[in-house]
Amino acid sequence: MGWCYFTSMVLFPQHSLSRRERQIMDVLYRRGRATAAEILEQIPEPPSYSAVRAMLRVLEEKKHIRHEEKDLRYVYLPVVPREKARRSAVTHLLNTFFDGSAEQAVATLLNVSARDLKEEDFDRLAALIEEARKDGR
Repeated sequence: MGWCYFTSMVLFPQHSLSRRERQIMDVLYRRGRATAAEILEQIPEPPSYSAVRAMLRVLEEKKHIRHEEKDLRYVYLPVVPREKARRSAVTHLLNTFFDGSAEQAVATLLNVSARDLKEEDFDRLAALIEEARKDGR
């Protein structure tokens, strides 16, 4: 099956994340990079600034994030690139809830969100399916 970021968090306890740590990771994946203050602004019912800084230290120790110094501030970013984490999460989702079936997952997504899709969304999806069919994926 290959390496899975999310499965590795389950198999290796040092990789597991608390609810707040997951919220921080979500912010970093959405933004790409952020300071502690920027992260604090994005967390629902935020803890104190010092609590966020402490969690950032823990996430660095767990090797989930790293920091760069910019203008005398630390800017945090995920260690695993967003695209790799995305693929890992989707693979985990497919295997866990859809028995590895992309068809079942797409059917569920369409069932849940088809009314929110515009005509051009359906056209793009059809084009992606046709492209995958041609590529033999």
